[in-house]
Amino acid sequence: MSNDTILNISKFNLKKSAERVGLSKPIFDKISFPKEKIELRLSPILSDGNIANIEAYVVRHSDILGPSKGGIRMMPNVTMDDVAGLAMEMTWKTSLIGVPFGGGKSGIRFNSQSVNDKDKEIIVRAFARSAARHFGPELYVPAPDMGTNEKDMGHIRDCISYSQGISITKGCFVTGKPIILGGIPGRRQATGRGVVYTTLAACEKLGLDIKQQRFVLQGFGNVSSEAAVEIANRGAKVIAVSDINTALFNKNGLDIPALVKYAKANGTIKGFKSADEISGSEIFGLDCDCLIPAAAGSQITADNAAGIKAKIIAEGANAPTTPDADDILHEKGVFIIPDILCNSGGVFVSYLEYVQETQHEQMTEAQVNQRLFERITNCFNDVYSYAKDRKLTMRQAAMDIAVNRVVEGIYARGLLP
Repeated sequence: MSNDTILNISKFNLKKSAERVGLSKPIFDKISFPKEKIELRLSPILSDGNIANIEAYVVRHSDILGPSKGGIRMMPNVTMDDVAGLAMEMTWKTSLIGVPFGGGKSGIRFNSQSVNDKDKEIIVRAFARSAARHFGPELYVPAPDMGTNEKDMGHIRDCISYSQGISITKGCFVTGKPIILGGIPGRRQATGRGVVYTTLAACEKLGLDIKQQRFVLQGFGNVSSEAAVEIANRGAKVIAVSDINTALFNKNGLDIPALVKYAKANGTIKGFKSADEISGSEIFGLDCDCLIPAAAGSQITADNAAGIKAKIIAEGANAPTTPDADDILHEKGVFIIPDILCNSGGVFVSYLEYVQETQHEQMTEAQVNQRLFERITNCFNDVYSYAKDRKLTMRQAAMDIAVNRVVEGIYARGLLP
């Protein structure tokens, strides 16, 4: 593909799946395009007295299986196309993991790292006020994504309830909130834990002992750092990690608890003493057993795929592998755990938070982790069996299962509005 954006990769994967499962053109067209795309203009006054003019986007790709679900990405280069592609990915992810949601996503075109906490809150609340009519338990339920966190979700919940003149929202308007405001224990760790749970399942199918595996992680944000902690807790070695500034390598294994503590204190892994610093581009060529890309999209390309030595790639990020690279890795015999399966732990636990808030219940972190482990392991096994029976890759099988469920939902609802 000449333009490996998240939207183009999502469209490519859908087109190939549609050909395999035999979708009619009208149904294919129906699920190829977002149900709704909204472009917003925010003009909050920041603490220095200046007005910030900011573009923001909300996309609801599908509500066939339930209200749209997807995070709020706050980055200086996010585009409407990015948000549309991510919303489409969420449609397949929620369908595959078996939660009653469709796909949605939001974007705020702003560098969250360029402002202090007070100004970020001003921007987040401005977004919540402008987009509030597009949020709702039966409409679209946002959550944290790159550039946003649980504190931001708490501000959104407060902004909506305040505007309605009530103490709490009527139902779950946003997930990933602080626990004190109705969030759920384990939500922040859920995506990273899910990545490791799928890797555990893959090791079992491939006859590998996870304790003997050497891991390389691209990225050291929320997903990757939590995955690293879970990997270390299970006795395996993380030999390399990277962030936007640098990459660290230690063939004997990094001290993950110390590295997590260092990264939290310094905002970067650069300067951590117990490892060698290498360039970020070197990380894909390291001799390892399992590679976890957990940063941005389109990181594994035709240019670097041939040099990858890992036996397993667990896609912690959304669309980290381009279609051309996918073909190369398949020829090399690399076992890929596709993104819509691998990083679906976050949306599954968001569903548990949605249920908890809707039913006014409380769950413990142990209950959340057990349900996450069972659901994501069962889903992995279903995809693995489907792929083996039909001689498909894991990505092909995951997409076909997800698309078939959405199409089944279309016919169950009926084609008339």
